Amino acid sequence: MISKDPADGGAVPASAPQRRGAKKLPGWTRGLIWLAAVVGALSTASYLTGYPQLTASGTLQTALLLAIPILLAALGGLWAERAGVINIGLEGMMIMGTWGAAWAGYQWGPWAALLAAAVFGALGGLVHAVATVTFGVNHIVSGVAINLLGAGLTKYLSTLIFQPLSNNPRESPAVPKFDTYSAQPLSDWLADLENMQRVGLSDVAGVLRGLVTGVSPLTMLALLLVPVSYLVLWRSRFGLRLRSCGENPVAAESLGVNVYVHKYAAVVISGALAGLGGAALVLNPGQPGYLEGQTGGRGYIGLAAMIFGNWRPAGLLGGSALFGYADGLQLRSGGATVMALFYAAVLVLVGIAVWLVARKKLVAAGITLVGAAALYLIYLSVDEMPSQLSTYLPHMVTLVVLAVAAQRLRPPAANGDEYRRGRGH
Repeated sequence: MISKDPADGGAVPASAPQRRGAKKLPGWTRGLIWLAAVVGALSTASYLTGYPQLTASGTLQTALLLAIPILLAALGGLWAERAGVINIGLEGMMIMGTWGAAWAGYQWGPWAALLAAAVFGALGGLVHAVATVTFGVNHIVSGVAINLLGAGLTKYLSTLIFQPLSNNPRESPAVPKFDTYSAQPLSDWLADLENMQRVGLSDVAGVLRGLVTGVSPLTMLALLLVPVSYLVLWRSRFGLRLRSCGENPVAAESLGVNVYVHKYAAVVISGALAGLGGAALVLNPGQPGYLEGQTGGRGYIGLAAMIFGNWRPAGLLGGSALFGYADGLQLRSGGATVMALFYAAVLVLVGIAVWLVARKKLVAAGITLVGAAALYLIYLSVDEMPSQLSTYLPHMVTLVVLAVAAQRLRPPAANGDEYRRGRGH
């Protein structure tokens, strides 16, 4: 016998033990608690290690810029996989989006760049949908093919169109950027608090100032797409039908849902979002325009952020913020500050271990403390992370986070399964 899981709409055993009287905190409350814990750990580590860059507004501003492409790619993965289509091709769709954004942005400005990036990414999603939904090609194989196609196609188009303009087949001419905006006078007030260097207060001020200073319309749009995706996928009839295609497409078909249409729509939207992630790289104020190899694996990191977030919009927002922060810290502050991040991670792990002890999960608490001790020994042994390693810090964080989060993940039940109309299980 099965019953509905109120958290996700999935099926769970009705006989599963429920703790009477225990009320689960809302997702947004747990998110705020985790945010406060992380900021507190960073603030403490900043004070104890003497590296204020951990919570400096400049670090957070850079982290926000770098998190946006990952966030958009993660949202793209969410749409596809909620409909039951694994989208390993996010990287290739992002690459196509970078070229489309540079081509249109150079001629007509940044808003045209966004539109073209979404169209190019959606075309990549359409190819993936045709291969997987219509012809039943293995989703992983099709995704890898999309990645190769994106890299090859953009290289050919760059040689054909950009080389006469920039005299370099690997980059485009300079692309106009969006104007940026700051919340004045709030930003100035937060700057004064940050410069006071008061423990805790200045750290929070630095974090908040980094999030409200130099914000572009693309950043606002990307953050807005998180609640929009939640409302569409979890609070609309279309979203319910789309998610049913990822959970049990045969049952959805029996209720009159056109599974093919919903899968196609999801994967095309997925590609458009990944294309917007490519546009975010091109329109980044620190980039002149399109550069070959510009995505640097961010499509894969976006996929990891989606998995870390358990296929939920709020969760992938947290994962994207984590990976963007790791990338921004190593770019802005160097290897010595990165090692201070290890100290903050130790504090977080100790806090998790205490929480596990309170819940009487002693084995898990012991394993967590062993991990904290290992990180602390690394912190004591290494003064500065080599630049060859710090460059790949986001990728290392991705592996660690996925390993830690693997036990609580619940993907859509029919994710990656082949579907044929009229064919039951």
